[in-house]
Amino acid sequence: MINLKKRSLQKELLDGDNIPFSDIKKNMQELHTINQLLGGHRITLSGMKKLVDNTPFTEFVVCEIGCGGGDNMYAIHQWMRSNSINVKYIGIDIKKDCILFASQQYPSLPATWITGDYAHVSFVDQKPDIIFSSLFCHHFTEAELLKMLKWMKENSSRGFFINDLHRHPLAYYSIKWLTQLFSGSYLVKTDAPLSVARGFQKNEWKDLFRKAGISNYSISWKWAFRHLIIYKHE
Repeated sequence: MINLKKRSLQKELLDGDNIPFSDIKKNMQELHTINQLLGGHRITLSGMKKLVDNTPFTEFVVCEIGCGGGDNMYAIHQWMRSNSINVKYIGIDIKKDCILFASQQYPSLPATWITGDYAHVSFVDQKPDIIFSSLFCHHFTEAELLKMLKWMKENSSRGFFINDLHRHPLAYYSIKWLTQLFSGSYLVKTDAPLSVARGFQKNEWKDLFRKAGISNYSISWKWAFRHLIIYKHE
């Protein structure tokens, strides 16, 4: 039995360099399927709705850091369009192959794609209304996350939200067995359970926000073993 009392600091394979594009593409396709089947996109939409509801705005700029294949933004775009809300998107990812795949997969998405470290991106003309990340935070150390939380607060005009994994034995072994049985990607088979081991528990999120000096946020547990964290500017 793996000890999940403390989060793992082992790096995921996807964080490495020189991964063939075909392997990254397979990884992103399977992650999209997992997000659909286990409700990951639904959680992302829930976070977006909380920050969009009860506003007079009909236009938004939405930025995703660690955007991967762009699936999260596309899910948001479908909901926004069905509610007659105009949105411009900014997708940021440090891996050029992810940005290439996203731009090819969703050519009709009104998005600006940026290859690079999100922390080096500055919004000169207009801050995004909403910044979000999904399955991104667990890739980082605590010190890196403190900087990320501050960056998301400082660079959003309305707020930000985070959709990420809850570290729990049931989540770990469930995704380990499911991916061993059904995944065709060595990246998914290795990284999916490790992602859970690198995830956070609620008290750890509270401690991170306290250290970052950020209040006025909420944390909700969501199926399947995720946390939705929403910060809204006062």
